[in-house]
Order: sequence, then C-alpha cells, then structure tokens
Amino acid sequence: MAPVKVFGPAMSTNVARVLLCLEEVGAEYEVVDIDFKAMEHKSPEHLVRNVRPNPCFPGWGSASLRRAIAKYVLRKYKKNEVDLLREGNLKEAAMVDVWTEVDAHTYNPAISPIVYECLINPLMRGLPTNQTVVDESLEKLKKVLEVYEARLSQHEYLAGDFVSFADLNHFPYTFYFMATPHAALFDSYPHVKAWWERLMARPAVKKLAAQMVPKKP
Repeated sequence: MAPVKVFGPAMSTNVARVLLCLEEVGAEYEVVDIDFKAMEHKSPEHLVRNVRPNPCFPGWGSASLRRAIAKYVLRKYKKNEVDLLREGNLKEAAMVDVWTEVDAHTYNPAISPIVYECLINPLMRGLPTNQTVVDESLEKLKKVLEVYEARLSQHEYLAGDFVSFADLNHFPYTFYFMATPHAALFDSYPHVKAWWERLMARPAVKKLAAQMVPKKP
C-alpha cells in the first residue's frame, strides 16, 4: 500500500492531529509541505484537493477535515492492539465522543487564542500580542481545567483508564501552549499535568513533537 499523503506543514495543529493518529496506528505516510508564505494553499492545484488550508487526502472535500480525517485514519488503519476510538465497546466509544466534543467546544476555544496571541501572531504574522484576549482566554481555560482536574482525578485519561482519540486531540494546541509564558498554569492542576506528561511520554507523541519544533536556520 502506498504511503498516505498529508498536505500541509507538520507544525500546523490540524496537520499534527492527523499525523499523530497515523503514527499511533503505525501507518506509512508522506508529508507534502505547503508553503503558506508563498500562498501555495491558494494555488489551483491545492484548491482542487481542498477548499481550505488544512490537511487533506487527495479527493477529500472541505467537510472531511480535522477530526474527521483523523477518525478516518484510525478506522482505516486500525490494528487489533490499537483501538483509539474504542468502537468495540459502546459505552467507552460514547465517552470518547463526549470528550472529543468537550475538546472541540470548550478546551480548544479557550486555549487556542492564547497560542495564537503568544506564538502565532507575533512570530508568524508580525502582530503584537493582544493581552486582553490572552487574559480572557486564560480565565476560560482555568474553568475548563477545573472540570478536567475533577475528571482526571478519577481516571488516568479523559474517556476512562485508557488512552483514546479524545486525549490525542488535545495534543497540538497544548503542545504549543506549553511554549507560551503561561505554561505554569498546569502546575495548579496536578492531575491534568500528570495526564499531559503521560501523553508526552508516548513514542508517537515524542516523534511528532520533534517535527513540530521550529528548526534553527
């Protein structure tokens, strides 16, 4: 089987989510870099693949992005010993879905503006950090982390005592958040911090994290 092609830089949070799932299931893949500065994501060749600058497989449309692509990977390349969607158990699969939605609708909206304001805007767009946005997002994130702390005080991972897609979804933005001046926030939530350290210890996560660190010129 030919390697899976994923379009976009590994440093992209959306690309990273897909690559992490490919790593976890041991699928062969090829990253086809897209140069955003050169506007390659606006080129006719790329727009044919996808109408938005997110990771895609050839022939996939705009509705098949982000978490949908990652789930596709986990289903298509699933191995018996790797069931990150827990679809063999209805109750566990439901919990994976619940915490995937929690990430999408509460955790990610709280943490991503901090990453954008502290890292992406200053470093990639030359824009100053909007501290008001950061402060407001930190307050939202604290409330979310209180919920996570309660959950993770009872289970090692979000959906239960097993790692799942729900946990992996949190990796890209949390990884970059830890490079902001606000990383110490996690120290106030010991169970959340321990959960994050368990995720970072996974071989697939370690390998991908090394690809996401900007290389020195």
